Amino acid sequence: MFNTVTPREAVAHLQPDIWAQVNRLHIRKMIAEYAHEQIIQPSYRHVKQGWVCYVLTADQPNIEYRFRAKILRLNHWYILTKSIEKFVNGQPAALDALAFIVEFSEQLKMDPALLPVYMEEVAATLYGSAYMHVQGGPSSTYLAGAGYQEIEHAMTGHPRFIANNGRVGFDAGDYRTYAPEAASPMTLLWLAGHRSCTEFTSIAPLEYLQVRQQELGELADEFDATLKGKGLQPADYIYMPVHPWQWYNKLANIFAPDVAANKLVLLGYGKDQYLPQQSIRTFFNVDHPEKYYVKTALSILNMGYVRGLSPYFMRTTPGINEWVNTLVTEDAYLQETGFCTLREIASTGYSNQYYEQATKTDNPYKKMLAALWRESPLTKMKDGQRIMTMAALLHIDTQGEALLPALINLSGLEPDEWLKQYIHIYMSPLLHCFYQHDMVFMPHGENIILVLEDHVPVRTIMKDIGEEVSVLSEEARLPEVASRLRVLVPDEVRTLPLFTQIFDGIFRFIAAILEERMDYPEKRFWELVAQVVLAYRQRHPQLEQKFQQFDLFVKEISPDALNRLQIGNNRQLRNRANPFDVPSIGVVENPIAAFRPAAFFTKMATA
Repeated sequence: MFNTVTPREAVAHLQPDIWAQVNRLHIRKMIAEYAHEQIIQPSYRHVKQGWVCYVLTADQPNIEYRFRAKILRLNHWYILTKSIEKFVNGQPAALDALAFIVEFSEQLKMDPALLPVYMEEVAATLYGSAYMHVQGGPSSTYLAGAGYQEIEHAMTGHPRFIANNGRVGFDAGDYRTYAPEAASPMTLLWLAGHRSCTEFTSIAPLEYLQVRQQELGELADEFDATLKGKGLQPADYIYMPVHPWQWYNKLANIFAPDVAANKLVLLGYGKDQYLPQQSIRTFFNVDHPEKYYVKTALSILNMGYVRGLSPYFMRTTPGINEWVNTLVTEDAYLQETGFCTLREIASTGYSNQYYEQATKTDNPYKKMLAALWRESPLTKMKDGQRIMTMAALLHIDTQGEALLPALINLSGLEPDEWLKQYIHIYMSPLLHCFYQHDMVFMPHGENIILVLEDHVPVRTIMKDIGEEVSVLSEEARLPEVASRLRVLVPDEVRTLPLFTQIFDGIFRFIAAILEERMDYPEKRFWELVAQVVLAYRQRHPQLEQKFQQFDLFVKEISPDALNRLQIGNNRQLRNRANPFDVPSIGVVENPIAAFRPAAFFTKMATA
């Protein structure tokens, strides 16, 4: 099953012109996002042809970068890519993203022990970017009308993180086999975990044997025969899918005692072909698209975490999903907006007793063997609809063209009409979950699936429920199975997830793309956001006290600084027990504060 590459093939895409191009693009992102988070401080020089010329001085004053930029709302740096120049002792020098990190390491305030790993992640990100540029990939114009999986595999990573595709642990062959952008269909391995160490949990009335039969079919009988051939009873085991990389690199050696004792038995490869999604460890069944997604533990370091799955969390994941789904389906307003969730309907986890006993604290060794099954989004569609990841709205192709303008043009709608519809179907359900249910999701681009009709978003589907939902109220009634969702935080930071995830994580980039690519006024975009917030508020006067308590029209906000988080700890960005204890980008003006209609608020407050 190994998709091996020759030594020469492993680096064939690392061509000088391509390498120069991806380094220029990445340095643009580094300057923009580090400056956005006020980690670095470019100095104003003068105005030239409508652009402000800036100089950025490295830790050593003889190294400086010069570029032209415009600063948009939320301290977003719109940098003219071709204007970036580097000078050493006054002489032009080549742009080099890794050299940039070294040159600014003091300003980054990075722990010297973490710096080499961070650099490795950036180098791997550049390696992948070069691969995508050599491949060329589909144009944004094509992707605007393309299918779900074509779009999924054209995405280039998180818009904010500098080290966003590190995948530390993959080798060059792994990259071409398992990276989402390589788009290589693959099969999963299956193991049998003894019930003394393995748990299966599901949403009623779904049972283990039903999941096993759907996922394996006749292969389940062959796997049963494998166990019987060893003198073992299939009824004593739970069958679970694992990532092939995980088996070869972690389980076969670290779990060797369990394999030797037949607590863990290798069954073999499944038959269905899968494609890895943006999250790397989630798989879409291409042979039978209506079947479940599969998500597996994958102990590689990528974008702030070792991507394991906790057997402890798997015990409650289906129950949490069922509770959230019931809340959503029984809420009339959420049903009106078409908002729904992709339920994680079954899960399994294997506990390695050695590591469970040896360490009481949470660590990656306890998260090496677990899996979950999630509903397919294709089961949520109606005739005439198609789906795309919301990350696509921020996508820029290898030729520098943006997908969002192409999608708007394809719809035939005016930008105002298209954008207001999008903002409503994305943001209104999230506002309702926050104000009505004290619930926040992690609604970044990869976690939201847009449902489109005639190239216009008509509703949203939320995924990754079990690990990325929080309930921010002590009064909210939670079933025992969902108790770990409760996160108690001071009132003054309750709106922070909305400002961080929606405003800073998505809307900031959409506003910039519209300004850069469509000459659409940034101010107008934020006015549309304000209108959607006000429309929701007017629709729900019974929540007026909460609207005033958790005001989205405050003058200033302080979104989370994600790169500061990663620089501080590249193995755990957030502590789930206290996810709000994070650095901020600093105080910035709220882009919708200017649209606060005083008369409306006065009327509502006195009604």
